[in-house]
Amino acid sequence: MISDEYGPKLERKFARADRGLTVSDGLVIEGYASFFGKADQGGDIVEAGAYTASLARLAAGGMRVKMLWQHDPAQPIGIWDEVREDGRGLYVKGRLLGDVARGREAAALIGAGAIDGLSIGYRTVRAQKDANGRRLLAELELWEVSLVTFPMLTEARIGAKGESLPDPVWSDLVEVIEGARQMLAQT
Repeated sequence: MISDEYGPKLERKFARADRGLTVSDGLVIEGYASFFGKADQGGDIVEAGAYTASLARLAAGGMRVKMLWQHDPAQPIGIWDEVREDGRGLYVKGRLLGDVARGREAAALIGAGAIDGLSIGYRTVRAQKDANGRRLLAELELWEVSLVTFPMLTEARIGAKGESLPDPVWSDLVEVIEGARQMLAQT
């Protein structure tokens, strides 16, 4: 488990939905927020079944996975109506809230192709290192799925309108953005 002086740390994983993050009826979105067996740029691999216990606990408690904008807990933008594991990964389907300004903006940005990433916010419950030093995430406590600009799992992409950037460029860009985010958090 990763923690800091305040307790367990929220972690995030970014994924582009290769099957397509789609918007229908102006506000309904769906796609894959995570894929099993694929190493992300940080070397982490989510294993099949990693979300099972967390989703069961949420359902038993009458709670839902939150839909946020760029992992900002102050910016919920919709409701995930369906969050489930299947053979490929973590599938999500939900509604952007048209009565929320950021929800309308998100729908417009997705429709224009400016935003196409999904990212999970979670706490690691159980993980181990493989022979290559990558973390194998066996059990995760899922807190939220966000719409994001830069997904971490570059192999899982939606259809882009232009050429995609090569993986090293994505890696460098994610590092720069994460570094800037950490600097801002310290101020």
